[in-house]
Amino acid sequence: MLPPRSAYPQAAHERDEWILARRGARNAVDPRFPNAYLVEDERNAAGEIVPTATVFLTNRECPWRCVMCDLWRNTTTETVPAGAIPQQIDYALERLPDARQIKLYNSGSFFDPRAIPPGDYEAIARRLDGFERVIVECHPALVADTCLRFRDLIRGRLEVAMGLETAHREVLERLNKRMTLEMFAESARFLRENEIDLRAFILVKPPFMREEEAVEWAVRSLEFAFEYGATTATLIPTRGGNGAMEEFAAAGDFSPPALRTLETSAERGILLKKGPVFADLWNANTWAGCPACGELRVAQLRRMNLEQRVFKAVGCDLCNAEA
Repeated sequence: MLPPRSAYPQAAHERDEWILARRGARNAVDPRFPNAYLVEDERNAAGEIVPTATVFLTNRECPWRCVMCDLWRNTTTETVPAGAIPQQIDYALERLPDARQIKLYNSGSFFDPRAIPPGDYEAIARRLDGFERVIVECHPALVADTCLRFRDLIRGRLEVAMGLETAHREVLERLNKRMTLEMFAESARFLRENEIDLRAFILVKPPFMREEEAVEWAVRSLEFAFEYGATTATLIPTRGGNGAMEEFAAAGDFSPPALRTLETSAERGILLKKGPVFADLWNANTWAGCPACGELRVAQLRRMNLEQRVFKAVGCDLCNAEA
């Protein structure tokens, strides 16, 4: 782990202020419309490749101030009006091809009542009748009986995605997520006991972590998540773009992971054979690096995501990327 060199505060309330002070402007959003929507293939736990819709909902910002987060850019400052979330889902589904699974991602926690009004749960559930699996995001602190209410309203299987981020205790504390490994484990236990599946989000090379230790901690984080009941895990290459991360980068406390670090983390995660492990490839072609092999390597990661198999590394004379 890197010793901190930036002026990042130690106290939680000071960290919130420090993070907020380095933000840029929010994007203009309209609570009548989702931020984005798409359909892509995803491998399920049974090994099937199934079309999966993702709707990025517009709603109030998350109450936590995680230092690496940039999702606040597309949020509102107030709770959206009643009926707005079902309206957003309608808008997306009317424009998307058919899918078997749906992800409702909302730049925060689905079970935060200030983000998704609980009074809309029934209307949301009606719109999800045709999906065999419904995936939502939630901070471990908000995993409680509200999840059970929503589970009982939908016909498909509920899956909750929680950000573990890292099993490295010191780095996790510095992320300002206000979560411990014990909190994650307890929330995972609650989901498991109530027949709700768990998807874990894990950062590859979060701030304060050296490149040479990033793969080890990504794998250790995967092992922790699967040990406590995760059925699926997604590896997310840590990115900049929110102000705080740029200051960390300038001080030497952060740099994005090398593509080979993400590849190796995904390969070793798949070889655990504990459940599907996906490499998050959002905007991958903008950070893939080498102009000679980057596109091929991203395509191979997509194939790994779908087939859950490890392939020979793509060789490249330009960047010497061959394993």
